[in-house]
Amino acid sequence: MNANSPESEGIRVVHEPGPNEMRDPMVRAELKRASVWFGLAIGVALVVLLIQPLLIIFGALVFASMLDGGVRLLGRVLPLPRGIRLLLVVLLVIAFIGGTFYLTGVQIAIQAEQLRTTLEVQGDRVMSWIASLGLMPGRADLAGMAQQALGSIGRLTSAVGSVLGAGASLLMVMSIGLFIAIEPRIYERGLQWMVPVEARDQFSVTIGRMARTLRVLLAGRLLGMVFEGLLTWILLSIAGVPMALLLGIITGILAFIPNIGAFISGVLMVSVGFSAGVNEGLWAIAIYFGVQTFDGYVLIPIVAKRTVDLPPALTLSAQILASTLFGVMGLALADPMVAMIKVALESEAERAARAGAGTNQRRGFSWRLGHRQALVPGAPAAGEPLPPPQL
Repeated sequence: MNANSPESEGIRVVHEPGPNEMRDPMVRAELKRASVWFGLAIGVALVVLLIQPLLIIFGALVFASMLDGGVRLLGRVLPLPRGIRLLLVVLLVIAFIGGTFYLTGVQIAIQAEQLRTTLEVQGDRVMSWIASLGLMPGRADLAGMAQQALGSIGRLTSAVGSVLGAGASLLMVMSIGLFIAIEPRIYERGLQWMVPVEARDQFSVTIGRMARTLRVLLAGRLLGMVFEGLLTWILLSIAGVPMALLLGIITGILAFIPNIGAFISGVLMVSVGFSAGVNEGLWAIAIYFGVQTFDGYVLIPIVAKRTVDLPPALTLSAQILASTLFGVMGLALADPMVAMIKVALESEAERAARAGAGTNQRRGFSWRLGHRQALVPGAPAAGEPLPPPQL
């Protein structure tokens, strides 16, 4: 024994690792759990800070799915290379939009001005009638409430609300979506590289289901937009309601947003109808309910059979939450977001069911047993029965 050793001085040295050493299994386990929660907190903070670019990227994915659906549909008729079919789809879309505004541009511009004037007049009438009942504050209070509401809008929605910001966002969405639609396999492969090799099979299946669901969902949504726009225009023209063409176009565009879009188009339709007379207003109400009933009981069930069936309450709640947090773009993309999340949860439930059927064991509290095994050497592994107590 060395004369300068602690034992010679009667001091007992602890040779086991301390709680501040990384060799301790307990420290390693706790650090691993803490790192997971810390990484989750960082991820949430990044999502909040980068929500506007993330919405633009997700919108680009939605636009790319629409183009990809058109390319696949065209491929059933024309056996051409994918690049040529994509070019044809883009040219057809540009030709349709440009031709529509070229042939009816003057009429749409005139009706848009008439619609603005009509809505102002009808709004003043409604406000005056409600104020006469004593249910509405004065105009000065309304102006103050409007300024307060506009001032409370955060910076997330202010960029989307401006015309310049909306135009730039739309341009970026279309550009990114077009690049993704040109070579989707490159981006799919990059996503698979970010996942461990043993989980890539399940991940690729989930991504494929998401892509198919999004294509079918958007195809049904576009079909509903065309149907509602054309039928509304034709029926309003027959009923003699003013600005039928513009109301049909607005109804078709707002049909992309379920629930809320239909409500807004109905308010516009009824307001314009009653501005021309009582009969036109009643016809507008009947046409609105007729179109929405046919769309809800015929078109939507047909689409829901081939894609995820989203409950109306879930969709409306997601729209309210997304519009409050992210503005107009969040409102437009709330439905595809919910559909993607539902597909991911269903795929995870299927994977868990297969794993449970393979092991035929309960998985509850397995992490606690694994944690105890890391702390106590020789403890039974997760899922193994505990040894009987020693008497």
